[in-house]
Amino acid sequence: QVQLLESGGGLVQAGGSLRLSCAASGRTFGSYAMGWFRQAAGKEREFVASISESGASTDYTDSVKGRFTISRDNAKKMVYLQMSSLKPEDTAIYYCAAARAMWLVRTNSDYWGQGTQVTVSS
Repeated sequence: QVQLLESGGGLVQAGGSLRLSCAASGRTFGSYAMGWFRQAAGKEREFVASISESGASTDYTDSVKGRFTISRDNAKKMVYLQMSSLKPEDTAIYYCAAARAMWLVRTNSDYWGQGTQVTVSS
């Protein structure tokens, strides 16, 4: 089992940057693909980015390509989301998720964190 705890959210002006962190517990962290999702007020949760178990492969939703970077440190059991050139439409609660394979992250993640709020002011 994997437990996930996000941090790093906050209030930032448009054009600014934030780095989200996700701390994982559990001995098998390195065997899980990881992802970031977000949910804006009144909207459904959406996929943002994913990274393979080794970190060699990444995937992004089109709206964040070139602005967000997902990374992981398996030794520290951490996943990161570096967000740059933030826009007001990036405002949402951001969630970290773990799945048994990268192709499962978007639709069938097994474990979820409780989320961290990101607010981008215009």
